Amino acid sequence: MTQWPESGNFGDGDCKAMRLTRPAATIAFVGFSMFLPAALAQQTPGRAARGLLVLYDFAEDGGQTVHDRSGVGTPLDLVIDNSNGVRWSKGTLAVESAASIASAQPARKVIEAVKKSNAITIEAWLTPASNSQSGPARIVSLSADTSQRNVTLGQDKDFYDVRLRATGSDNNGMPSTASPMQSLHTKLTHIVFTRDAGGTAIIFIDGKQLVSKQVNGHFGNWDGKHRLSLANEVTKDRPWLGELHLVAVYDRALSINEVQQNFAAGSQAGSVSAEDRAAAMRLAEQRQTFDTQIAPLFAKHCLECHDSAIKKGGLDLSRKTAALAGGESGKAITPGRAVESLLWDSVASDEMPKDRPPLSAGEKAALQKWLDSGAGWLVEVIDPAIYLHEGHAGEIWVQRLTIPEYIETVRSAVGVDIAQEARELLPPDLRADGFSNTAYNLNVDLKHVEAYGKLAEIIVGRIEVLKFAARFSKSRNLSTDDTMREHVAAMGKWLLRGPLDGREIDVYSGIATTVSSASGSFDDAMRYIIEAMLQSPRFVYRIENQHGDGSPRPAGQHELASRMSYILWGGPPDDELLRAADGGELGDRNKVEAQVGRMLKDPRTVERSSQFISEWLNLGRLANLRPAANEFPSWDAQLADDMRDETLAFFQEVAWKQHRPLAELLNAQVTFATPRLATHYGLKPAGEDVSRYDLSGVPGRGGLLTQASVLTIGGDDASMVTRGLFVLQDLLRGTINAPPPCVNTVPPPTKAGLTQRGIAEGRIADNNCGVCHARFEPLAFGLERFDGVGAYHEQDTHGNQLRDDGEVLFPGEAKPVAYKSSAELMNLLASSPRVSESLTWKVTQFALGRPLIAADAPSVAAIHKAAQQNGGTYSSLITAIVMSDLVQNTRTEKDQ
Repeated sequence: MTQWPESGNFGDGDCKAMRLTRPAATIAFVGFSMFLPAALAQQTPGRAARGLLVLYDFAEDGGQTVHDRSGVGTPLDLVIDNSNGVRWSKGTLAVESAASIASAQPARKVIEAVKKSNAITIEAWLTPASNSQSGPARIVSLSADTSQRNVTLGQDKDFYDVRLRATGSDNNGMPSTASPMQSLHTKLTHIVFTRDAGGTAIIFIDGKQLVSKQVNGHFGNWDGKHRLSLANEVTKDRPWLGELHLVAVYDRALSINEVQQNFAAGSQAGSVSAEDRAAAMRLAEQRQTFDTQIAPLFAKHCLECHDSAIKKGGLDLSRKTAALAGGESGKAITPGRAVESLLWDSVASDEMPKDRPPLSAGEKAALQKWLDSGAGWLVEVIDPAIYLHEGHAGEIWVQRLTIPEYIETVRSAVGVDIAQEARELLPPDLRADGFSNTAYNLNVDLKHVEAYGKLAEIIVGRIEVLKFAARFSKSRNLSTDDTMREHVAAMGKWLLRGPLDGREIDVYSGIATTVSSASGSFDDAMRYIIEAMLQSPRFVYRIENQHGDGSPRPAGQHELASRMSYILWGGPPDDELLRAADGGELGDRNKVEAQVGRMLKDPRTVERSSQFISEWLNLGRLANLRPAANEFPSWDAQLADDMRDETLAFFQEVAWKQHRPLAELLNAQVTFATPRLATHYGLKPAGEDVSRYDLSGVPGRGGLLTQASVLTIGGDDASMVTRGLFVLQDLLRGTINAPPPCVNTVPPPTKAGLTQRGIAEGRIADNNCGVCHARFEPLAFGLERFDGVGAYHEQDTHGNQLRDDGEVLFPGEAKPVAYKSSAELMNLLASSPRVSESLTWKVTQFALGRPLIAADAPSVAAIHKAAQQNGGTYSSLITAIVMSDLVQNTRTEKDQ
């Protein structure tokens, strides 16, 4: 568990990337629980699922335990203390005399999630025993006793009464929200109470809205020690009698459509027979085993030779039907019998994978167990790309601000341009997994600590301190009374991007006390407080509360505000976004989407998107590029800058001015070039500065892959290997293993009669090399006419004719698609669903600041679908990312 320093500054133990890691057992459980609702989907049709925290369907045949069937986090089961007071029947628990039905432990997963979301839904299908019960009689309660509660749904004679604790009500949840008189009847009833993040509370009965009122404030004052109880207070003195058919709690306010959807699903929608539940559990376990152990194993060790394209020995292990059919040697997989499976024979004897390290003992054990248990294969196709980063599954990292983010954060927060000094003093951010904002690689060492201290001093020296402090309080009182604490709290919320807790307020207010005792001035105190805040972990890290039970939960209002602003702007929330967070508005998806629409109009969004394209294409490498002077005498730093600027201007034209789908970056017939770059490309210069060029009539040119900023990745020799790998990995999201250590990877030089393409075709024809090289080198054939610095030629320096025809093999497909020219290749890529999906993955990875893992794949698929339905533009993609579970929810580490 990461421990934060007690003071506002870094200590020696904090000089590292901040990481929270879930224990392996927790990961396994969370993975299993994620699959369970899907496995039961056919048994529970039509019910709203998003945000579900607990679900009691009373499907038990008897006993003293009511099981939480939500499949979310650690189950919050309830214990019946008086089994004589209840009667079980299918899908119903009849409470016939006073009984206590309560959780043994505090309902932490409910409390923490609701506090984060500032919203709640309590739903019950029930039949009251009479309309004379009062107290109110507790139906569902999260409380300590008769006067201390977080929330209670109760019955007060002939109406329902909900007491909800918030900062706008007292600790007993008063004033309450009640349904109309005579709205409670002794018949099967669907009762739902919702309260959204904006404070609107609604009671629905049988799908109809009966009352709406404001319950202002937030849930920050909820008590984390309260237990969940049904049909009584935990102190056993407010009993309720009747039948319970279903109880559910959500961490959001269900919409009226969702309430009606759950009403239409009926009171038995959650009931599943013991046999069906056992079958679903087995199915869930099989899915979890396959998705977390077997599919990654195949992707890592087998598909290099046994996918739909290569299919060595006639065996394709990427597709369920083909894998079970077997290959030239017969059936490779015999479900239920590992010893009879040719696949197991090859793996157990270390015959396979060929020319690669054998499987570990753990991998072999997992494969054998899977085969013996029936070889459950629950996906049609294995996509190796989604398992590429499984080594990071379960890791939770706290994100340090990158240098551009730090610069923008300082500029937005205090109005100081610190760019030059920050780039000089801070160690450079290093790339990992294709980006320099990858959280696990954003370390903090002693140089960072020293730099942050120096930078804070420089920043404060450029601020009009008294004017800045006056934004948060007109007082200039140096005492440590409530006025100073309020001043510190307000200023800290702005600089540190969220409310300060009491300890933090004490620490920063203590600086004023120290200054006062030394006869210092108010100006001195503010200066030191601001300087301390600017070098605190909360300023240089995007710190979130990641404690929990190991399952995802809604991001807090201010956490979500920071996520949104750094995704869209690369900087902190503005006043409007903080105001929305303060008011709990970011729990309302419509209001979040409206905020995204507003933020997209800010120029900072364009700048942030340019950072993405620069990071993705690694345009920063151009500053360090030094082509051989004898081969490329016209090369210099200015030409490299022109190449970088071309790509950035091109991206802004396509993505922002024309609002075209991102995939059209591959074939848009336009570019922007200086006179010198235009000459380098063989174009007639159109002006003295950067000019726009229509490329529709220019052979070979058009799209990102034909720009020198990208083409230079091939080096002086215009390597087919490097260029082909870029297309495979960055556009097609294909995977390839590293060559065996014994292989000589130095390519032979070109000569008369031998082009780079000819060299590549020789490698592809080689039995030892062709399996891998056939996947990626043909992808670069269409770029052969571009030399190492992106100039276009139809002959090389040896007089060899160069070609731009070839074929492209899309990952997962069995046959390649031919193209006759580089223009056809660009059109194939631009129209490929795989390329479009890859761009979604790339932008999502950059937005989250971490590599994507298999567990993210369903969310990324939903992001892609939503973005494509709205045009596939950068704006639609960013909107879909922000609205997705990957941003709306926080991954948590289970408390020890």
